[in-house]
Amino acid sequence: MISVAWRISLILLLVLVAAGVGALIDGRSGAMVAALLVLIGAVARDSIALSRLIRWLKAPEVTPVPNCSGAWAEVFYRASRQLRLWTGRLGYEESKLHRFIEALQVSPNGVILLDENNQIDWCNATAAQHFGLDAQRDLRQHAVHLIRTPEFVAYLQAAHFHEPLHMHRAGSRSQFTLSVQVFPYGDQQKLLLSQDITQLERTESMRRDFVANVSHEIKTPLTVLGGFVETMRDMPLDETQRLRVLDMMQTQSDRMRHLVDDLLALARLEGDPYPPTEMVIDMPSMMTQYQNEALALSGGRHQINMEARTDLWVRGSPQELHSALSNLVSNAVRYTPDGGAISLAWDAVLIDGQPRYAEFSVSDTGIGIAAEHIPRLTERFYRVDRGRSRESGGTGLGLAIAKHVLVRHQAELLVHSTPGKGSRFVVRFPAARLAPAGTPSAGRAAEVSPKDGALKAA
Repeated sequence: MISVAWRISLILLLVLVAAGVGALIDGRSGAMVAALLVLIGAVARDSIALSRLIRWLKAPEVTPVPNCSGAWAEVFYRASRQLRLWTGRLGYEESKLHRFIEALQVSPNGVILLDENNQIDWCNATAAQHFGLDAQRDLRQHAVHLIRTPEFVAYLQAAHFHEPLHMHRAGSRSQFTLSVQVFPYGDQQKLLLSQDITQLERTESMRRDFVANVSHEIKTPLTVLGGFVETMRDMPLDETQRLRVLDMMQTQSDRMRHLVDDLLALARLEGDPYPPTEMVIDMPSMMTQYQNEALALSGGRHQINMEARTDLWVRGSPQELHSALSNLVSNAVRYTPDGGAISLAWDAVLIDGQPRYAEFSVSDTGIGIAAEHIPRLTERFYRVDRGRSRESGGTGLGLAIAKHVLVRHQAELLVHSTPGKGSRFVVRFPAARLAPAGTPSAGRAAEVSPKDGALKAA
C-alpha cells in the first residue's frame, strides 16, 4: 500500500509540475494541456500493461511473465505466484484422481457409475468384461440398452437395492454367475458393483453334494445295523446265524469307521497350511513293502511283479506318501479280476546324468476306466461303478486324499486306461523331491506300517 501511495503521489507531483510549466509558458490553457498530456500518458501506460496481462493470461504456461514497473510489476508477480500455486494443487488433485482410477481398474470387482438417467458415466475393465461392454464406446449409453438380462432390468427399475442380484451370464469362458448390487449416492446417481461368484457357487454346490454324500454313505450302514439289531432282538437265532449277523454288523461298523477316518484325514490335509514333515524315504525298500501288501491283499489270485530301476530316494512325509501310493496298489488289486497281472515300477528320467523326474507306477490288466471318468477320479465320493466300489469296501475318498497328498509333495498324478484292458497310474516326482541313495535325514523311513496310512481303496 505504501508503494502505491508513493506512485500516486509521484503522478500528482508530475501533474502539478507540468501544470506549472504550462502556466509559465501559456497561462491557464497551457497548464491544462500539460496536465491532460500527463494523464493520457498514465492511461496509455496502464492500457499497455493491461493488454500484456490479458495476453499472458491466455497462455501463462508457455508465455513468460511480462516485465513491468510500478504497480503493474506487483500485479504480475502476485498473479504468477497465485497461478503457480493453483497449478501445483491442480496437478496434485489430478494425480490423486489418476491413482484412484488405476486402483479401480485393477479391482477384482466391476465398477460402473450411472447418472440420474441410468446412463453409464464410467466403468472399469472388470465391469466391461462382466457385462460385455466397451469402456470407451459405451459411455453415455443407457445401462438397460446394453445389459438386457430381464432380471437386471427389473432390478434397476424396481430400485430395491438392499439385496444383491445374482445373474447367470455366458461368456468366452462359458457360463458364470455375477453378484450385482447398486448403491445410490449424490444427486440420484448410482454406483453399480459386480462380483464374479462362480467359484463361490461351485464351492457351495460341492459342499451341499459332500454333505448329501456323507449322509448317504453313513445312512446305508446305519440302516443295515439297525435291521440286524432288530433281527437279533425279535427273532430266535442259532449260533451259526448269530455269528453270521454279527460278522455283517462288524463289516458295516468297519465301513463307517473307515469313512470317518478318511473324512478326518481329508479335513486335515485340506486345512493344514504347513508343508509335510521332510524325511528321506528309501523308495526301493518301500517298493518291496508295496509288493508284499499287494500279495497279502490278493491272496494268490493275481500275478504281482515289482521292479526298481533306479536307487533314488524321495523327500517327504513317509506316512502321507505311503498312504497315497499304497492306495493305488490296493485299487489295482481290488479292480483286477482273478488271474490278472499287476506290475509295480520305480524309475527315473535322467538328462546329462542328472534326474529330471522319477515315477512310481502301478499297471494292471483290470476292468479299465472310460475316458470320460478319468478327469473326475479324484473328486470326493466319485465312483465309476458304485456297486463294485461298495463291494470292494471303498469309501470313495481314497483318490481325493491321494490328490491332496501328492499336491503337498509337488507330485503329479497321471492316469492312462483302456476299458477292458487295464489301467496305469503314474505318480511323477520332480527333481527337487529326489535324493541320492543313502542320503541322511532327521529320521529314516524304510518301513511304514499299513495302520499308519491315511488312505483306503477308492
